[in-house]
Amino acid sequence: MTNSIQDRLEAFRKQDRVQAGSLIVSAFGDAVVPRGGRVWLGSLIRLLEPLGLNERLVRTSVFRLVRDEWLASEPCGRRTDYLLTASGLQRIEDASRRIYASSAQGWDRRWRLVLTVGELVAKDRERLRRALFWQGFGTLNGDCFIHPSADLIASFDALVGEGLGALVPKLKPLLAADAALGAAASDAELVRAAWNLERLAATYRDFVACYQPVLAQLRDGAGDCDDESAFLVRILLIHDYRRLLLRDPGLPDVLLSADWPGQRARLLCRELYRRLLTPSERHLEAHFQLADGRTPEASAQLLERFQDADPLRDTA
Repeated sequence: MTNSIQDRLEAFRKQDRVQAGSLIVSAFGDAVVPRGGRVWLGSLIRLLEPLGLNERLVRTSVFRLVRDEWLASEPCGRRTDYLLTASGLQRIEDASRRIYASSAQGWDRRWRLVLTVGELVAKDRERLRRALFWQGFGTLNGDCFIHPSADLIASFDALVGEGLGALVPKLKPLLAADAALGAAASDAELVRAAWNLERLAATYRDFVACYQPVLAQLRDGAGDCDDESAFLVRILLIHDYRRLLLRDPGLPDVLLSADWPGQRARLLCRELYRRLLTPSERHLEAHFQLADGRTPEASAQLLERFQDADPLRDTA
């Protein structure tokens, strides 16, 4: 019988190129934050080595994350802890609110708009487009950015934080009621005009195809899933799901088709994560260390992830 858990781990190890820095960010968000947000570098190396990340790659990736102000170092004798910076923690907390939500947020049926009201050179326009894209905004006619539920104040603060503060005076935030968008186009037409969801839907389907066999194995009790494998699959699951959400505008369910694959992916991720949680935490309890040798206890908030969801249900 095929061991889907080991197949998933082996497929990751055989990749030609691993974005180790991104994986480490996922590991910090999912496993390190609940234990205080810091970890001894040697412990991190040992935890990730079974995924095929050697010591040199982890060290190099961590040093780059320090350079990019995701992480900071704190020596303790001859060892060093690495911990999230304030900005790194904020970015992880922002992502976590979406990752561990059991359902999409509701909608007040008001569109948020960011209009360009001044001339922008091509380079600045592209920087603005990319920055707002990562916040989930779609584009209408090149000079109007749209989202159903974004916090516009937070969006502008994020632009300033990314070094685009000089562009803010050329931008105007509006609500749909102010622009009477509802009279000009239906919500479905706005979604089609602002976002190309076909590629995202295909990626969600690939995610489901990748992890559905793993979930099926755990449901059936077929094959072994030791504590270490549970931890490794948990990290890959959240890493892959986080990368999906980075490209997902986070549209409320009412704006998506009834068979939108993101909904199935969310249910699958929720159930699989909850099944992996206990054995993976046993592994962390045995192998997670700070530079002073202590193993901090996991926060009770860890157990609250996905807990506002319905009981385990079939996502097949």
